[in-house]
Amino acid sequence: MDEFIKNILYIDLSRKKFWVEDRRKLFEEYLGGVGVASKILLEECPKNADPLGPENVIIFAVGPLNGLFPIASKTVACFKSPLTKSYGESHAGGRSAIAIRQAGYGAIVIKGASDTPVYVAVHGKNVLFRDASALWGLRNSITVGRVLREIEGGAGVRTIMRIGVAGENLVSYASVNTETYRHFGRLGLGAVFGSKKLKALIVSGKMTIPVSNSKKYRELYDKIYTTSIKSTLMKKYHDLGTASNIIPLNTINALPTKNLKESSFEYAENISGERLAEKYLGRRVACAHCPIACIHLASLREPYITEPYFYKTTMISYDHELLYALGSMIGVSNTEGALKLIDEVEKWGVDAMMTGTVLAWMTEAYEKGIIGENETLGLRLEWGSVEAYIKAIEYIVRRVNEFYKTASEGLDALASRYGGEEFALSYGGNGMPGYHTGPGAHITYLTGARHSHLDSAGYSLDQETLKGKQLSGKEISEKLYHEESWRQILSSLVVCFFSRGIYTPEIVCETLNILDYSFNEKELKRLGEKILRNKNDFKEREGFNMLNQKFPKRIFETPTPFGNLNEESLYESVKEFYKILKEHT
Repeated sequence: MDEFIKNILYIDLSRKKFWVEDRRKLFEEYLGGVGVASKILLEECPKNADPLGPENVIIFAVGPLNGLFPIASKTVACFKSPLTKSYGESHAGGRSAIAIRQAGYGAIVIKGASDTPVYVAVHGKNVLFRDASALWGLRNSITVGRVLREIEGGAGVRTIMRIGVAGENLVSYASVNTETYRHFGRLGLGAVFGSKKLKALIVSGKMTIPVSNSKKYRELYDKIYTTSIKSTLMKKYHDLGTASNIIPLNTINALPTKNLKESSFEYAENISGERLAEKYLGRRVACAHCPIACIHLASLREPYITEPYFYKTTMISYDHELLYALGSMIGVSNTEGALKLIDEVEKWGVDAMMTGTVLAWMTEAYEKGIIGENETLGLRLEWGSVEAYIKAIEYIVRRVNEFYKTASEGLDALASRYGGEEFALSYGGNGMPGYHTGPGAHITYLTGARHSHLDSAGYSLDQETLKGKQLSGKEISEKLYHEESWRQILSSLVVCFFSRGIYTPEIVCETLNILDYSFNEKELKRLGEKILRNKNDFKEREGFNMLNQKFPKRIFETPTPFGNLNEESLYESVKEFYKILKEHT
């Protein structure tokens, strides 16, 4: 293990103090990333802490593979979520992981809260607290990044994590933008930043990451690199990105449409990866140390109204989740409309998936007469109404009346206050991802530690099952449990989940051996289960009970590729998952 991943930088915003602690044993036991971050969250965040209070903590953690191996480019953030009031975890690519490692740290822990707006600049061993009053209120997080780049400069690798107005206004699903086109998107980290009056965190570093056996390291690096660039799966991410999922999901009736009233979208082709690549693709961008370049940027060219032949060109990052949430989910039928909405959530700094599911609930509630123009302030929320949605997003972020303030708190808050719980597509408080593929997907959303499609990838299991034999509820639960356990290892290293087929247990053991860790496959499996247990310990400590969670009723009404889901069977699978989790404690 290298000599600086063991170091944790602690930043106390209340006292404007910082210090470094050597936590070698913690990194030796948990590797890094989510293993370390979730353990620190248990230590540092008091029971029943207010997610928007100074006692909540933010932990950014990296892993032993960051900066050394291909596609190991993610940073993990852990915190108590203001959206779910429970365990919060979000991942972001870009340069943040490399910057943190080369600054000399394995993790950064942010405590307390400033009484005035501040940003923190970490340049290696130098930690500076800067006044951010002039940046507070700037609408566009991209502008904030541009200003901070000019002010701070910085040698080596640098990352700028910052919030928009949504974070400042404590919208419970506000995001944190990093490197312009990457985000800590899910579960409201931006609101936690805002509650601490933390406008931005800048980290830069230029230290060299040592390896003890450079010859073996280079050989293994080349092996992983070559496998990555020759992989047909990784080629998909390079060519079209995850936007390539739109057409296949639509074809099998698995694309959530109009708040899941339907599972296929008449205009799916207009928001597909193929249409975007053909008509709008401006360029591809890669995270640091990744040869794949899965980030696709659309070039949206709009004429100025008063000047002929003058155009504004905006580069907009898109992927499947954004196109689903701000496309099919709210019935937006044209490419440019979806891109404008994606750009809007980018500027304000809110999670696109959560915003899409909130807008979808609002539209159906308006359609059913549950809410009216008194609540919407005159907006006619109808499927595909792009201009009305653009205004609604602003109203949510600015919390302009009681209705939009409630909308800023999420789907559960809306359903609790106004009704319509049966069509609120919420799982443990988090909004539904873009896959209505079958039982695996929905069991993942309910049982996953962060209620994300990426927890145990049930959508992928569904698609595999469609091609093979049908699985029993118990078999589904067992497969999802083992997949989520293994993903704790990948997100402790920290590698991108897109590379999960490349970073097999055998390859992971090889990388760790070269870096002087002594794990075998069996030990890694046990560690993954231990980390998953730690996450659920935090949730249970905060009052979460998996067996009290409910599936949205709508999912049983709209057919999947397997037909209509069986409610009793899904709940039995949840019980089975929880039983397996307890047995492996």
